[in-house]
Amino acid sequence: VQLQASGGGLVQAGGSLRLSCAASGRTFNTGAMGWFRQAPGKEREFVAVISWSVTYYADSVKGRFTISRDNAKNTVYLHMNSLKPEDTAVYYCAGKRAPGVARTTAEYDYWGQGTLVTVSS
Repeated sequence: VQLQASGGGLVQAGGSLRLSCAASGRTFNTGAMGWFRQAPGKEREFVAVISWSVTYYADSVKGRFTISRDNAKNTVYLHMNSLKPEDTAVYYCAGKRAPGVARTTAEYDYWGQGTLVTVSS
């Protein structure tokens, strides 16, 4: 499975962005899809995951970010609202073969390249 993330950019605080992650290859092998982010000098951290219709979010983004999945397009989205400067990071999409909510990088089997989100104050 290959993952291609897109949609990052520069946005002012309070603004919105939508990230996309398109999957290709053996896409039936993705029981769950997630988003992680990595700020400069920090470790990669969990943002959100979707497994079938179940979603789970990091506390830092709960109520502001929404993860969704379009199975017909093999694409996962991360809708980001009320963005804050501390949301600035490279965002990565990831997939795992087995379904289930997963919040650690070690649980994921596939990774896309990152897309940079910069939120200015």
